[in-house]
Amino acid sequence: MAKSIVAKHSVIGAAALIGLTGCSSISNLVEPNKIDYKSASKATTVSLEVPPDLTQIRRDSRFAVPDANKSTATASGYNLEKSGQKAASGNVAVAPLQLKDMRIMKDGTQRWLVVKQSPEALWPQLKDFWQELGFLVNVENPEAGVMETDWAENRAKIPQDIIRNTLGKVIDSLYSTGERDKFRTRIERGQNGEVEIFISHRGAQEVVTGANRDGTVWQARPNDAGLEAEFLSRLMARLGADPETAKSSVTAAAEVKARSKVLKKGDMTYVEVDEAFDRSWRRVGLALDRGGFTVEDRDRSQGVYFVRYVDQDVDAKTKGASEGFFSRLFSFGSKDDSKTPRFRILVKNAGDNGEVSHVSVHNDDGKVETSPVATKILTLLNEQLK
Repeated sequence: MAKSIVAKHSVIGAAALIGLTGCSSISNLVEPNKIDYKSASKATTVSLEVPPDLTQIRRDSRFAVPDANKSTATASGYNLEKSGQKAASGNVAVAPLQLKDMRIMKDGTQRWLVVKQSPEALWPQLKDFWQELGFLVNVENPEAGVMETDWAENRAKIPQDIIRNTLGKVIDSLYSTGERDKFRTRIERGQNGEVEIFISHRGAQEVVTGANRDGTVWQARPNDAGLEAEFLSRLMARLGADPETAKSSVTAAAEVKARSKVLKKGDMTYVEVDEAFDRSWRRVGLALDRGGFTVEDRDRSQGVYFVRYVDQDVDAKTKGASEGFFSRLFSFGSKDDSKTPRFRILVKNAGDNGEVSHVSVHNDDGKVETSPVATKILTLLNEQLK
């Protein structure tokens, strides 16, 4: 086993210079020929463990998110009211839509796609989009408007040298980038019949450990805004936009300025965002996705996201580094969620002009959370909201 680990990591070492130079800037998309994903669940592996499959949650062909005109507040409650409506099954190929009314919205490093189409029609399109790119769709939660891929490896990062070209097909399992990526797609019902589509990335990298360098451990790596932008561009093109127009729309420059800060008032810590509620609500949602939180439900009318969060430092100590990392990193609908602390992230207007919002953390009973975990959650959100 040790021999095979070393053999594989001799390749990882050769690929590291390429694997660690992925695009991290929103200003440039990842080159199309630098993307060739293969799900870790499909790949043949030897000795090394790759990110395990997440537990499948119950499949459901229905899709609904809260409607401002409905009396039901939460997304899950709205779904119960709409239980008789069926969306097209995602298990069969769906002809791509040819939409013309779509645009990219920009806010700092955050981007999202606005489409004039129903969520029911978009849901199977999103699933086919990820599957065609080589991903397994690991989680589908129409009630929360969340779709999540399995861990996958970008095989295009493996150097194409003479040995790889000669023996790659024979011993393909010996070649690895030592990286895995996972993407979450979240859709929100907007105004005037529009839908907002958010794509967020989470990454992991395998690091060699041990005195003899015969072991490995997986560690989180920063989210890649360049990958998020590239996949938004590709999604636009699949839905009918001209590829060049889609690329230019996503890469258009946007001013980045600090718009949030962590403040404390008495026993309460909160994030102050220099934006009105509508924009703050969208940006907090994307920040939660990028931060790997499990968003179980949301109530826009009350400005509440219902989330589960595990402190990675504590989890690693109690479960072990690898188990704790992969059991919680960017996982939705895990079988252990019932044991995970649940919090409410509250977004509300603050100030007389309505151009400032406050983001705070509350426990599952609605009381202000004052533990160190709340401070860590707010710090993570503030990093994404700046």
